[in-house]
Amino acid sequence: MGSIKSGLFISLDGVTEAPDTWHFGYFNEEMGNAVGSLMGGNDAMLLGRRTYDEFAGYWPNADADDPMTKQMNGTQKYVVSNTLTRPDWENTTVVGGDDVYDQLRALKADQNLGITGSGTLVRSLLAEGLLDELHLLVHPVVLGAGQRLFEGSAKVPLKLVSSATFSTGVLHLVYANE
Repeated sequence: MGSIKSGLFISLDGVTEAPDTWHFGYFNEEMGNAVGSLMGGNDAMLLGRRTYDEFAGYWPNADADDPMTKQMNGTQKYVVSNTLTRPDWENTTVVGGDDVYDQLRALKADQNLGITGSGTLVRSLLAEGLLDELHLLVHPVVLGAGQRLFEGSAKVPLKLVSSATFSTGVLHLVYANE
């Protein structure tokens, strides 16, 4: 049986939007190891449409000698979307339609899927009981505005599996569905 794990950069006030504008000052070797570990155990990436568009706009043209570029481009990717019909980024398959959760259950049956970003997708998977682990990298900053991870969400009980504090003050919290 496979799994679905998500990793998100999040501010103290729950903002996950545009981490490229606020998170890099906290990125260090500890966080790099945590992110690398989270990405390393996956058979494929699972992405929401907006995150897919951002990644597909960058990684295909990134430095080909960078190992991260090779990993991002070479990895199998599944993008959850009802509007994307022909993905341009290599190794990408669209998952959509009325039976999207059934398709995701089938993928999860024999693959380990990792989600980076994609807050809307994460919320829906939590609500459906499909997310096995939620990794939150909580940054010690209040942004005051931006899309929040749990805004408008229904109650979903979670169990804290592990926690770590990085030297930058970032908390790495790992939750599982109860």
